[in-house]
Amino acid sequence: MKGIRWWQLLPVIVAAVTWWGCSPSQAGQNDNSKCWEKHLESSHVHAVIRFDQHAESSVSIYSDMTIDIPRTEWPLTEQLLLDKHSPQYLHAMRCLLRGQDKALRTTEWRSEDPQVTDRGGDVRVEYDSFARITDYGRVRLGPWVITSKNRSTWTASLKPTTLQNSHWTVAAVMGGLTFDDTQNSASPENGKWTWEEVPLAKITFDFGLPWQRWWVLTYDRSIWSKFGIGAWWVCGSFVIALAAHRGRQRLPSSAHDGHRDSAVQAVLQWALLSGSVAVMLIVLSSRQVSPPWSAFLCISAGLALTLVARPWIGGTPVQARAVRAAAVSVAAVGLLVIVAPQLFYLPPHLVTKAEPSVSAKVGYVLIGLAAVWLWLAAMTAWAWRFAREGQMAPASWTRRWNRAPVLCVTLVSLLLAAVAGGLLGCLCWANGNQWERSSWLVGRNAGTGHGAYVSKYLSQLSFSYVTFVFTYTWVLTGVALLALLRYRTRTRQRADERGERSALGPEGPDALLTAAVFAFTAGLLGASFAGNAAQYPFWLLLNIGSLFGVLWAGRRWSVLNRMGEAFCLDRLKSQAWRQELMHRAHEFRWLEHEARVLDKGAHASMTSEQLEARQRDMRRWLLTGCDTRKPPPGQMNVVDIALAWGPEGHWWDNAVRAARVAFWFGVPASVGLLVLQLRSAWEWMRLSHEPTAVPEVVAKFIAYQAAWAAAGFVLGALWRLLPGRPSPVRAWSLVLAYAVPACLAVLLNAATGGHFLYLLLYSLFMAVILTATSIALDTATFAEDQQYARSRFALVVSIYRLQGAAGHIAWLLGQMAAATLLWQHLIG
Repeated sequence: MKGIRWWQLLPVIVAAVTWWGCSPSQAGQNDNSKCWEKHLESSHVHAVIRFDQHAESSVSIYSDMTIDIPRTEWPLTEQLLLDKHSPQYLHAMRCLLRGQDKALRTTEWRSEDPQVTDRGGDVRVEYDSFARITDYGRVRLGPWVITSKNRSTWTASLKPTTLQNSHWTVAAVMGGLTFDDTQNSASPENGKWTWEEVPLAKITFDFGLPWQRWWVLTYDRSIWSKFGIGAWWVCGSFVIALAAHRGRQRLPSSAHDGHRDSAVQAVLQWALLSGSVAVMLIVLSSRQVSPPWSAFLCISAGLALTLVARPWIGGTPVQARAVRAAAVSVAAVGLLVIVAPQLFYLPPHLVTKAEPSVSAKVGYVLIGLAAVWLWLAAMTAWAWRFAREGQMAPASWTRRWNRAPVLCVTLVSLLLAAVAGGLLGCLCWANGNQWERSSWLVGRNAGTGHGAYVSKYLSQLSFSYVTFVFTYTWVLTGVALLALLRYRTRTRQRADERGERSALGPEGPDALLTAAVFAFTAGLLGASFAGNAAQYPFWLLLNIGSLFGVLWAGRRWSVLNRMGEAFCLDRLKSQAWRQELMHRAHEFRWLEHEARVLDKGAHASMTSEQLEARQRDMRRWLLTGCDTRKPPPGQMNVVDIALAWGPEGHWWDNAVRAARVAFWFGVPASVGLLVLQLRSAWEWMRLSHEPTAVPEVVAKFIAYQAAWAAAGFVLGALWRLLPGRPSPVRAWSLVLAYAVPACLAVLLNAATGGHFLYLLLYSLFMAVILTATSIALDTATFAEDQQYARSRFALVVSIYRLQGAAGHIAWLLGQMAAATLLWQHLIG
């Protein structure tokens, strides 16, 4: 010390004096472990809780919290004005809103981060959040805790984790729910209940849910909700099996028995397997099955579905070996992780308590990829099997499959692996966002909670997407029914070409197959808008029954049936006779044009006497082909018959043409439904927080398009059997077959307080698409006259001139206007 001069200690002395003179609040600003809660006592808090029972199928709860903090009172106030991602901001916001509470907020959702406003003397923080009552669990959002007392009565209590000693002003807007002030501390004010300068412990109240809402909550957690879905699959399997069995009995004896049995057997096998797999997945979802067993069942079921499909049937042994090798190899990789988890540093039950290691994550991904790939491969194999059996596969694809099966299997395997990888990527991304949402302000790792969370959702990779993939296999069911229907049609054409070509439409088992196609596609998608799974089996049966009812009406009021069987056999028995019919139809349209010219007093190519003679000759030709005991109505003419026959010679070709037209007409409707679904902030948040949300958007678009195309197919197949002289009336007779179960669903939803406007919009879109498709079929029937018309619209006007073109166009525009107005109402 002897060598130290006093002036050398001057910096130390100055620093000590500065620290001693500093206020405690200033010194504590650099201490990240303190929140200085006592300095928030002068803050003012305005909290509002709002209930909305009409926005969705469940009750929504909104918490709006506004905090005014004196700028000079709380040491962390300035940190609230920093960047939202900075550690200082997060620390200050955690101290303000969470305090020492580190529990996850799994039920709380936020559309945006809290808004911080510098108001000069103080800083205002606006913290808004919302939640939905989807079950009877505890709900925590903002400063509120909501719990259920019983089925219909819930309790809301103000229990903030911070700001307990601040000045609180609280309000509750019930939105039509009943209010019970259990503490007798609230005051009514302008349609809401308020608390001001009331102890926080006394701010609690009960509210009652309407019976429609608590009934939905009770139903969703009951066995009957699972029973409804299971009953639909079982009922659907029975309908498929019945249609396939009847189709086997009625096939012509000249068909190749082996091929016939293979085609029918494929549909029967799918009917049995789809119902069995549905029951298995329902059981797995309703019971606590360990992750190893769940993954084992998913991989085993996917392998069995792929091998039972036998996409190589009718081919070479190389095709069979290629498919088997790919499926068994993928299954072996997934099963290796299950039977030997120690190789990937996983416990026997596959769930770790800490953060999984890299090798453990690889093991999880291998299980998930194997399961999802196998199920995608199974659906692809079944689709190819149906397409081959029904002779619907493109010839070029079949040639490549026969010429290079190994290359085809390799390319398809890589494509399915890419799809499976994308699905698993969506799952990891969404679950990561879920953790960020629920652990906001708590900290990313939140102790050991993050590792357990990651391990849990990774261990459930396989089951999550296997269920999602199987949900949309109803499209595959429609393909199976179409394949069997196509096979039967081609078989009949080869066996009795002359008789089949004059057939008006599908009859007997073919009619049942056609009705099943309509019920499993357009009908089922409508049932999804009904919102109650218990309706599914009834919806299926009602769709089929109502369609048969429309066909029964068509026996009396369809144009061709009113002409009589003799006319169909005589005038429509061959291609030459049908060309004669079209020639007469073109001539009749020309005569009508000449008659209009004469009526206007202009110069025509013939006199009125010549015109009347030609018209009488046309009527005579029509009557000579009919049964003399049942002459056709006087207003019926050859143009009506040509329009009722359609543009193609066979009803299947009419159906395919109508399906293509309806597919393209349905694109705006599909986009409109998806935009409507994603209009709310809740749905947009689902895209980034639910694993199946993004794939579901893609799947729904494909499902909508499949529904429109299937509805158009059924319209074209039954075109000659549907009642009604104008073509839009035929379209609406099919809409009527769909409307029977839809109306019953609307009545049920209206009684239970459910939403039925979406179902109504879907029905309007269906009507518009089918009406436009019917007009397109009429223009295709007289496509040869397009060269004489200035535009396609002019051709439509000329075709419908005899039936009232203005009425037809106004009818279509009226439907479009109604659908547009309803869509705008819903999106607003």
